[in-house]
Amino acid sequence: MMAGNTGPRCPLCGSGGRRIMNGLFDDRFGAPGLYAVWRCRGCGLEQTWPRHTEKELGELYERYYNAGMPAQGTYGRLRERFFASGLYRLWLRWDGDISFHLRDGSGRLLDVGCNEGRGLSLFARSGFQVEGLEINEVAAAAARKRGFTVHTAPLSEFVPQEPYKVVVLSNVLEHVPDPVGMLRQAAGFLAPGGEIWLSCPNADSLWRELFGRTWVNWHVPYHLWHFSPATLNRVLQRAGLYAVNLDTFTPALWVAQSLCVALGSRARRVNRVMRSAPVATGLTLALRLLPVPLLRGRADKRGRGDCLVAIVRRQGE
Repeated sequence: MMAGNTGPRCPLCGSGGRRIMNGLFDDRFGAPGLYAVWRCRGCGLEQTWPRHTEKELGELYERYYNAGMPAQGTYGRLRERFFASGLYRLWLRWDGDISFHLRDGSGRLLDVGCNEGRGLSLFARSGFQVEGLEINEVAAAAARKRGFTVHTAPLSEFVPQEPYKVVVLSNVLEHVPDPVGMLRQAAGFLAPGGEIWLSCPNADSLWRELFGRTWVNWHVPYHLWHFSPATLNRVLQRAGLYAVNLDTFTPALWVAQSLCVALGSRARRVNRVMRSAPVATGLTLALRLLPVPLLRGRADKRGRGDCLVAIVRRQGE
């Protein structure tokens, strides 16, 4: 499956685009097809092309995309203990918190795309009354086993019983066909003064430039959009929202994963190096311990860190 010479129109400004990357494939889970990334000539928004229908995407998620590592076996048990321990919170303070697990608070919180519910456990421990929204039935069932309320209706059909103080969109927005629509719907779930906590990969990342096609966050065909700070702000504005705070930073884990992709890259093959927990863990620790100035220095401060993190409110609040 290849993108032709005629690419997609931009949903924000209607302009045409140019192809900036070609021949990308799913090296994590092995879904078939080759993909390109096109950048809008008008506003710079980037998107993966060709685009599957929502039905086709659902089938790809069900067949190929993982629903989370089950807590069984030695690795699974150790993984669960780590996330439940104080060591995990120390790691987040050291390496950065892309999922908002360090933020204490109270009130109702909805975690959109909650997967198997690990984040729900952490948000509940931080003081929130938590619920999840997860269309993957297998993942939702795993989260319910943890004792949480998890809704499986599509976001467009979900009607909350009460508004939420916080809606979490952690590494979710880049996966949906209509990011403006998702943000509008999420904003409609908020109580007055409520916030959306949003994170996603940064298309202006220095690490994307360094790794090229082995940058881990291309993640085709599941990442439909590649947002920069500028294009994310345009999407927010279109949805009637604004960022109270928008930062970028670089988790060592993400750089380690890009290294794993580079080390294990083989044409149209699943990357086995990336699926190796010892290799990924060792590289992550080494990258975080070594004095790499760009990891926490100029790149992050200049908006070129690997991850975008934003606190978002409705315009006028």
